[in-house]
Amino acid sequence: MELNQRFRGYLPVVVDFETGGFDAVNNPLLEVACVMLDWEEDQLVIDQRHERHAWSVDPFNGSNIDPASLKVTGIDVDDPMRGAQDEKLVLSDFFKLIRTAMKRHRCQRAILVAHNASFDQGFLNAACERAELKRNPFHPFTTLDTATLAALAYGHTVLSEACRRANLEFDASKAHNAAYDADRTAELFCNIVNTWGDATGLPG
Repeated sequence: MELNQRFRGYLPVVVDFETGGFDAVNNPLLEVACVMLDWEEDQLVIDQRHERHAWSVDPFNGSNIDPASLKVTGIDVDDPMRGAQDEKLVLSDFFKLIRTAMKRHRCQRAILVAHNASFDQGFLNAACERAELKRNPFHPFTTLDTATLAALAYGHTVLSEACRRANLEFDASKAHNAAYDADRTAELFCNIVNTWGDATGLPG
């Protein structure tokens, strides 16, 4: 089996965004991260050749940043060492990466995998609209939500606790960093997919 066969022609891409609040229209993207996956010997794995990517993002003009969100993430938006880039440039690079992977795996479209995926999809769609990016490679409404999957598989929706129940490492001091959370979400998603057949008796 190949990756495109496992997910009905879709390329699963694990994504995490750190933001300046909960309002996708008025609060900005501050960090974007993704983890690429592959299918090896009947197992879903992190793609070791094209694995992890992360960007820091400049808040868009006119955006509102909730100070409470910055306390959670620890992001200093004024720190020049962040190497933050314009939102449109980040998304363009992000989408180029996804399209390259889609071609490599012969997938017709990407599907967003995230923990509480509707949150990330909402911010992605709002950012695309602001940046006037018309060619979003992700499915417009279908996602794979690891919070829902973890509730089914492990009886919990919080990422840290779901990882603990799946016997996966989770360092709370590194949480709320897009790159780290995307990595943990990817490991959790792979674990759920790879153990599904054994747990249910159904084909993986």
